[in-house]
Amino acid sequence: MHAEEVIQQYLEYLAIEQNRSKRTIENYRHYLSRLIDFSGDIKISDITPELVRKWRLWLHELGSDRSNELSKATQNYHLIALRSFLKFCHKRNIEALATDQIELARVKRSQVSFLNSDELEALMNQPKTDSETGLRDRAILELLFSGGLRISELVNLDRNHINLERKEFMVRGKGQKDRPIFVSDEAAEWIKRYLNLRTDNLPALFISYSGHKNTNTTGNFRRLTARSIQRIIARYALLAGITKKVSPHTMRHSFATDLLMNGADIRSVQAMLGHSDISTTQIYTHITDPHLKSIHKDFHRK
Repeated sequence: MHAEEVIQQYLEYLAIEQNRSKRTIENYRHYLSRLIDFSGDIKISDITPELVRKWRLWLHELGSDRSNELSKATQNYHLIALRSFLKFCHKRNIEALATDQIELARVKRSQVSFLNSDELEALMNQPKTDSETGLRDRAILELLFSGGLRISELVNLDRNHINLERKEFMVRGKGQKDRPIFVSDEAAEWIKRYLNLRTDNLPALFISYSGHKNTNTTGNFRRLTARSIQRIIARYALLAGITKKVSPHTMRHSFATDLLMNGADIRSVQAMLGHSDISTTQIYTHITDPHLKSIHKDFHRK
């Protein structure tokens, strides 16, 4: 069977049987289309270790809009998609390369960047909360830190998703997995203040005010985008005098490290972050080193 035909069947399988998100399916379509771009519409049986090796070299030199080469991590995404596709082929009794013959490149794990308490306070104090826009931005910052949300989860929130009386709600994260999000008293108060000023009937929890004079409209077109929220946070970080790069994911890192530094167990943090594998959560454990050092000093025999 030819690869292009089976890839289409695989993408349909992801959508119907695996219930994967549209974004995941589009990513896999993109990665696997690059295999076709490189090799042509070959037969599945022609996907050999040698062909994969040459494809990896081709990917390495492909480049992106930010670099002359694709990063090792991005190359690995292509290989993960190929592995998953080959596993599908085996399920359908299609002769295909064994998945264990595809090894991922070793990737140096980047250091976790997070904000300390002083930086967090400075960041939170930047929005001018005498305006609807400022209240919105303060609510965004507070909710990101309080809930450890991914940026995609935040932008998809509607007003009726969040329960400010119970101070908790559910989100559907990666892999279509649901998890609870807990809202601090302070975050709940800022969200209430923001929503109390809203005069529109738009469903989105956070909306754009740029270039929109008529606020009494319906629809989804004014929902804040991930890129807009990235720009908002970066601007406030600059105003706060924070020299490190600050993004929505920095707030998620700060949420996790704050929990660990205050004594939360790693399994609970894993659940609140929505990590399927605890090894992903363990990237934060080095943050507790200063705490461990003080324990050693206080309790270890002199």
